[in-house]
Amino acid sequence: MSTDQNKFQAIISHCKEYGFVFQSSEIYDGLSAVYDYGQYGSELKKNIKDYWWKSMTQLHENIVGIDAAIFMHPTTWKASGHVDNFSDPMIDNKDSKKRYRVDHLIEAYVETLPEAEGNAVLARMDELLKENDFAGLKTLIEEKKITCSVSGTSNWTDVRQFNLMFSTQLGSVTDEANEIYLRPETAQGIFVNFLNVQKTGRMKVPFGIAQIGKAFRNEIVARQFIFRMREFEQMEMQFFVRPGTQKEWYEKWKEERMQWHLSLGTDPSKYRFKDHVKLAHYADAAVDIEYEFPIGFKEVEGIHSRTDFDLKQHQEYSRKKIQYFDTEINQNYVPYVIETSIGLDRMFLLTICNAYEEQDLSTPEKADSRVVLKLPAKLAPIKLAVFPLIKKEGLPEIARELMDSCKPFFHCFYEEKDAIGRRYRRQDAIGTPFCVTVDHQTKEDGTVTIRYRDTMEQERVPLTEVRNIVLNKIM
Repeated sequence: MSTDQNKFQAIISHCKEYGFVFQSSEIYDGLSAVYDYGQYGSELKKNIKDYWWKSMTQLHENIVGIDAAIFMHPTTWKASGHVDNFSDPMIDNKDSKKRYRVDHLIEAYVETLPEAEGNAVLARMDELLKENDFAGLKTLIEEKKITCSVSGTSNWTDVRQFNLMFSTQLGSVTDEANEIYLRPETAQGIFVNFLNVQKTGRMKVPFGIAQIGKAFRNEIVARQFIFRMREFEQMEMQFFVRPGTQKEWYEKWKEERMQWHLSLGTDPSKYRFKDHVKLAHYADAAVDIEYEFPIGFKEVEGIHSRTDFDLKQHQEYSRKKIQYFDTEINQNYVPYVIETSIGLDRMFLLTICNAYEEQDLSTPEKADSRVVLKLPAKLAPIKLAVFPLIKKEGLPEIARELMDSCKPFFHCFYEEKDAIGRRYRRQDAIGTPFCVTVDHQTKEDGTVTIRYRDTMEQERVPLTEVRNIVLNKIM
């Protein structure tokens, strides 16, 4: 299980230094496992969202999008099973009082072991989790002498379940308020709107409903930067199919989602499928798409065959008929569901990790290096940086004119301060794929120097062609 903690820490530092991610409420010493996206991070995040949304809705005639509320009727979460089942096995260290999620505690221990030995421990843990054998999990922890990172002792409580939903009150007077929950997933907003969307959109099965939105989980062991947070964003699509066809659609979406990831130019060896050992109570098949982060292979997206569990549950608890009449087979039924669910924050972290490079550019004559984010051009926060060579002789005016002609089409950045080389390095660090320098030759023949981030190659191109060059790369 290869990890590179030094690289991971360098990426975290880079995200703060260059305005991608900040600790939430940092001036008050921060709030654990809650983060803010800075000026470049929010742009990158939005670009990832737009790319996913376009691929799901615009490119599929039978998938539409919605935006459901974060607050939902509390019975929703009873029907979905979250009130009774949305919990994780936890264990406390009696000396430090620190609480751990059992699987995370064991996984952290496994990272210190040789691969074969670690895999054996993980296989045993998966089997115990599958059986909900809490006593067996505690025995495994004690057998392996797994210790608390704070106290250094293995003085553990029994393993018990801990519900992960945040609750709050709805109403103006607390004593009279009803308890409601911050949604722990976005999927239920899709399920309760199934009939609304199907009827108003005249949708025919098979069809999908997509949504991007915030979700909230009271993670006890939130760690690894933005990989696991208490407030996060999901990009989910629920695809409704005729019962009996779910396995075929499951395989189709499994393949299609992997192709979406690879379309961003990532090395395929960095990805893998991992089938679930323990299926959720509603699923008949489930797989994770995992990416090799510097902290090891971790889940980024899940594809689940959820059967008809969700719609049937809401039908039972709401006492409203939630069915579809299929004219092709002249039959009423509750559709089955294939879910694709990707963590936007995890996809953001994947994109940064995949793009981050520290390069030694030294020559015999001169020591040199750079940190570059090789972001896909379509996702980069800034597409084009425009630099006048000097701050006079009409060059800033030409550069500003170029900026104004490009701004309606993509994000641009203008800078006149410092040597050109330093300006290039700053843009490399935030992932800007193209830099254009306006110089004295521009005034003579209308050409500029365009510099490409990944290769650092430069070429003269007509000023009038810059916009099209960039547009062709980011489409």
